[in-house]
Amino acid sequence: MANNFGKLRDLVMSLEGDFEKFYDKSNSAAGTRVRKGMQELKNLAQEIRAEVQNTKNSAAGDKGASNGAATKAAPAKKAAAGAAGGAAKKAAPAKKK
Repeated sequence: MANNFGKLRDLVMSLEGDFEKFYDKSNSAAGTRVRKGMQELKNLAQEIRAEVQNTKNSAAGDKGASNGAATKAAPAKKAAAGAAGGAAKKAAPAKKK
């Protein structure tokens, strides 16, 4: 994971000059490089997100079934409470002038 963070930091830093050239000097070629770099950033971010999720899921699987069942029940209870709270907010719409 630390390696991916280094790649992310390096990619962002490498784009700094092209951002300046594009925004300050209106260099359209620099804009093309910025767009390419942002696409790479998006792909790297997605890769890191997947890695974090897989690591998180692996750690959750190691804790045991009883702990996992309790964790899954709690969000359902929150969702029911949130739905009731949301309905109360909808019951008092703002008056139009």
